[in-house]
Amino acid sequence: MNSYRHTFFCKLLLNLIFMLALSGCEKLPEVQKFGGEAQGTTYHVSFWSAQLADTLTVKKTVDDELARLDQLLSNYRPDSAIEQLNKTLSSEPLTVNEEIIALVEQARLVSQATNGCYDLTIKPLFDLWGFKNDKLSIPDQTTLAAALKEVGFAQIEVLDATHLRKLNPELKIDLSSIAQGYSVGRIATLLERQGIEHYLVEIGGELQTRGSKPDGESWRIALEKPLSGERTMNKIIAIGQTEPLAVMTAGTYRHFFDADGKRYSHILDAKTGRPIEHHTVSVTVLGADPTQADAWDTALLCLGRQAGIEAANKAGIAALFIEQQGEVFNEYSSAALAAMKQIQIK
Repeated sequence: MNSYRHTFFCKLLLNLIFMLALSGCEKLPEVQKFGGEAQGTTYHVSFWSAQLADTLTVKKTVDDELARLDQLLSNYRPDSAIEQLNKTLSSEPLTVNEEIIALVEQARLVSQATNGCYDLTIKPLFDLWGFKNDKLSIPDQTTLAAALKEVGFAQIEVLDATHLRKLNPELKIDLSSIAQGYSVGRIATLLERQGIEHYLVEIGGELQTRGSKPDGESWRIALEKPLSGERTMNKIIAIGQTEPLAVMTAGTYRHFFDADGKRYSHILDAKTGRPIEHHTVSVTVLGADPTQADAWDTALLCLGRQAGIEAANKAGIAALFIEQQGEVFNEYSSAALAAMKQIQIK
């Protein structure tokens, strides 16, 4: 080999080594984070993108959407669209936001799958038992029977995408068991529209992930131990899949009344009008649709472990049930959860 070619190949080799060294030292993108208050709770967003995104711009977009959803879906706001619908005492066709109608119809399917245990029209019962004002009020059977007459999906007639009829003018709709899941999905969609494919969106403990961390590691989610007096980590969910995944949890251990040695859960069975009394204290649902997952976690908690696993298996819902027996917590998985090979729960 002549000296010219020898020099050329040496320079080429050195350049390749230099480029490899640079690539090996290339700094990974950083996870950007922001959060705030929304829907009577807090929210947090973590994301990263190969193309650097302006966090302030992303946050403003998210805050604007959360404010819109709050005005639309929040039952604690007297000026929200859903509360205006509840105040309208009429059995005539009503013009209703199409998102509300879509949520009603999605919840109706879950209600049918749980034989009516889960029902968005349960608000009169929730108020009757005192959960609205955080003061227990145990109704007598006559009062309870009267309230039950105002409950039931059969009293809502959806006419089209923007109109429904309340067959009972007194009917009231409570979206709290499905609105946060829907909101999580809306925020995730906004991030994706801005080219962000790696994120974790959480509102009040309900969340959705997509992609992974910058180093390729899985998003990891902590599940609380279902104890009322403390916040202790019980399980870690490592999400090995990169496709969007919602993780929604409902529990009986945060909102309840204790009276005369008995605990009254805020989870009410819409068929009986009474708080549930089984031993299931927590249900976590994993799935691609955060709205559906949010409705199902409450629905399965209403049913309890035995009937809940049967319903989850029939519907193909991935769910983790935690049942309390004294000081012992036992875990049970639906068939769909057991089949999720890319998800590790430890």
